[in-house]
Amino acid sequence: MGKSGSWAAIAALAGFLFGFDTAVISGAEQAVQAVWNMSDALHGLAISAALWGTVIGALAGGWPADRYGRKRTLIWIGVLYAVSAAASAFAQDPYTFMLARFIGGLGVGASSVAAPAYIAEIAPREQRGRLVALFQTMIVTGILVAFFSNYLLGDSGPDGWRWMLGAELIPAIAYLLATFVIPESPRWLLIEQGRDIDARVILTKIDPVRVNEVMAAIHKEAAEEARSLSWGQFFNGHLRRPIMLAFLIAFFNQLSGINAIIYFAPRIFELSGAGNSVALLATVGIGVINLIFTLGGLMLIDRSGRKFLMYIGSVGYIISLGMTAYGFASGQFGLVLPFILAFIAAHAIGQGAVIWVYISEIFPSAARAKGQSLGAGTHWVFAAALTLVMPVVLSSVEPVTIFLLFAGMMVLQLVWVHVAMVETRGRTLEDISAEMVRKDG
Repeated sequence: MGKSGSWAAIAALAGFLFGFDTAVISGAEQAVQAVWNMSDALHGLAISAALWGTVIGALAGGWPADRYGRKRTLIWIGVLYAVSAAASAFAQDPYTFMLARFIGGLGVGASSVAAPAYIAEIAPREQRGRLVALFQTMIVTGILVAFFSNYLLGDSGPDGWRWMLGAELIPAIAYLLATFVIPESPRWLLIEQGRDIDARVILTKIDPVRVNEVMAAIHKEAAEEARSLSWGQFFNGHLRRPIMLAFLIAFFNQLSGINAIIYFAPRIFELSGAGNSVALLATVGIGVINLIFTLGGLMLIDRSGRKFLMYIGSVGYIISLGMTAYGFASGQFGLVLPFILAFIAAHAIGQGAVIWVYISEIFPSAARAKGQSLGAGTHWVFAAALTLVMPVVLSSVEPVTIFLLFAGMMVLQLVWVHVAMVETRGRTLEDISAEMVRKDG
């Protein structure tokens, strides 16, 4: 993959912290509720605090990415992760805990904007799908490591939850140091700063054969868009099609139930009769399946295309969620674990592999950071809302109803993929954005 692959791998480490931060709370959430004797409502607010930070980080993350550059934004994301990990481990009450988790959420949200945008902008078009999908691969790797870390620390005493949350400090510092060696995005340098020479130097390292072609395409796009768009210009109608695509892929991503299931996996397994240690070990299985099938998606995304993976994932969602609901409804709880694992596999090879790649591709460079903010913000608003209500829902609504609702939403996703989704495989960013805007106009 050359230089661009190395730079993409470093930026994708933000995804590792994204995944770790998202999943680590699953092992700590019941202990956190017990240590401060929180009601279900307060507990839901505490566990969702990171996600509300993520919403703000996602919605606001496009501004520093456009104003100060992709690289500087990625550096500050590392700072947020490190501060959050340390503060979460030493929290003395629910409110300092929520603040610490909120700070980490800002990092998660901003990373879901800046990292995919950066990788898309430094990747050769033939490798763009799998390089941006490295971000998702790192997310699921982070989830797996967090689940395994939680399992190892699960019997470490009453303060085990502090060790679980504090473990994130190690990869956060490693990522922060690594971000100083990557270059700035050449598209940002050219469009936002007018630094042609610097952009050409970086593009030459990425793809020396096509550097003139790429420079010409970026210049043409820059002449049409004239630097980053204001939010008013972004929503003035000419980007209606990519806006709807970004919104809906993010909406369906969360209405599958993926974050709710990852956050509360041990609790869900306990509802099916598993003990606490078995439930924690089962979450490690979730992490392994997630990683294996994400790697499968990584290999297929530039060969078979984004839409093909979404078809596979949608059908897999419907079957696995339906059978999980059946397992709870019929009392055949032995079906729950294998079909939850099948659900994770469907997500990993479909939505998980596609979402960040797709959102990073469908907007022109001048609108990419804001488009990424829109898609990521939509993703995290629904993730936060679901996580906020899940403790109350799990204690008051039958699991069969919950899983049938998620399955029904995935039927709607399958229809959307067939009717509206546009394939982006093997095309330049400039070609994709030109088609989107032309069809909008």
